[in-house]
Amino acid sequence: MRYLSLGKPKNPLYKSYGWVGSDPSAPEYVAQRDYLVSNNGIKGLEVVAAEDVERARDIFYRDGFVAVRDLLTHQQLSFIREGCDRGIGEIMQLDEERLGNRGSHRYSFGSVSLTGQMCHHPEWAMLLDLPRLDAILTAIFNSEDYISRGAGGDFCLPGAVSYQPLHSDMGDYREHKDPATGETIYKSGSFQDPRGKLNYRDLPCPYIACNFPTVDFTPINGPTRQIPGTQHSKEPLPELATEPEWMKLSTVCPLTAGSVLIRDVRAWHGGTPNLSDDIRAIPNAEFFAPWFRQNVRPSLPRDLFDSLSQRGQRVCREIVAPEGAHLKLGYRDNLGGTPQGF
Repeated sequence: MRYLSLGKPKNPLYKSYGWVGSDPSAPEYVAQRDYLVSNNGIKGLEVVAAEDVERARDIFYRDGFVAVRDLLTHQQLSFIREGCDRGIGEIMQLDEERLGNRGSHRYSFGSVSLTGQMCHHPEWAMLLDLPRLDAILTAIFNSEDYISRGAGGDFCLPGAVSYQPLHSDMGDYREHKDPATGETIYKSGSFQDPRGKLNYRDLPCPYIACNFPTVDFTPINGPTRQIPGTQHSKEPLPELATEPEWMKLSTVCPLTAGSVLIRDVRAWHGGTPNLSDDIRAIPNAEFFAPWFRQNVRPSLPRDLFDSLSQRGQRVCREIVAPEGAHLKLGYRDNLGGTPQGF
């Protein structure tokens, strides 16, 4: 079965950017497409309307994520698509072999950026100031005083043929010590209870990522997989080799471009194969609960901050560059590196 473009116009970038080192017509990929078309996607996935704020909140509390349809207007969707196309084109110039920074043909926008974020681009700054999203986040956090951490997201090219291991975007607090001296080199993780009774998974949601598909999620273009109800799980993450098949097929699919996937970043999730002709980009905006802070750095230029609504400025108050400061912008030559396990 040929299931590449689903009748949609092909992204003109895929021919020059995707399928480096692989043949999309190879028998194993043809068979895998057929399998994914028949089996991929969360059964009974409920996608809610942006106006159904309470239902969105309740699903989020239950599952650790919620999909909300058509949150962006057509104009907003076109704008963020233009930004992604530009950013992807610039990043591709740094990686002719498509090694990626989240596995082959996979990239984190934020990791490759010198600021760790992409909100110095107006398209990403827009994602930080969306009134309908604000209503849902206010309901989830039960407060208007949440703040922005920044905006980034990821993309996978056609030819990202492997699954990304399941992971969480937060971890336990750890002190990394020099084996020779025993001195602490650096600290990582998100929360420490000095009594040793609680960890970050015992808490209400501290940190949300909102991913905006710029193309429709289909069974074969790398839709995000989410494992429902894992945001509080203290079970060890399964390794890819031993992961049950249903988890590989637990994708937020179908989901239309311009929708938003609102994620508790503690919930288990991962990337899936992109065997299509679509560049699957999901730019994001990230937010912290009023009571949580972790690695908040200036990443939003003052002029873009000034262009936001009064509400948007309040949400972004901790990431705006100081008056007169100039952010160092650009991309890392090594794409920011690839985390261990990817």
